[in-house]
Amino acid sequence: MRALIQRVTRASVSVDGGEVAAIGPGLLVLLGVAENDTADDAAALAARTAVLRIFSNQAGKFDLSLLDTGGGALVVSQFTLYADASRGRRPDFTAAARPEKAEALYLAFAAALRAQGVTVGTGVFGAHMEVELLNDGPVTVLLDTERS
Repeated sequence: MRALIQRVTRASVSVDGGEVAAIGPGLLVLLGVAENDTADDAAALAARTAVLRIFSNQAGKFDLSLLDTGGGALVVSQFTLYADASRGRRPDFTAAARPEKAEALYLAFAAALRAQGVTVGTGVFGAHMEVELLNDGPVTVLLDTERS
């Protein structure tokens, strides 16, 4: 499972011209699910996301987590995080989980993040979404359960 995490001042997601979720300061989490991922992966990645220290303290050092700051998280499904563009001109997405499995684990990740005490908004799984964000820093971090 991969989470591309961006520290944001604000972020929102819209479907068919209507906003479905928005947050103020916090994290935009683009979440990719692989075919071999499990509910344990979703829970572990959510726990890591909640405590990842990428917010600055008063001295300007990365020392605070989402839990410390009370920020929100906007979680958006992003199967393209598993694109393989090593051959040809069209990416291959065979490493990404099938939609039924991916949706269940995407929702499990969001629920596990909520269980950590984070306010969570989500996109609409499988929909064409427009994601807007104001990246703060910019700060962007990739977490991957296969590399932990």
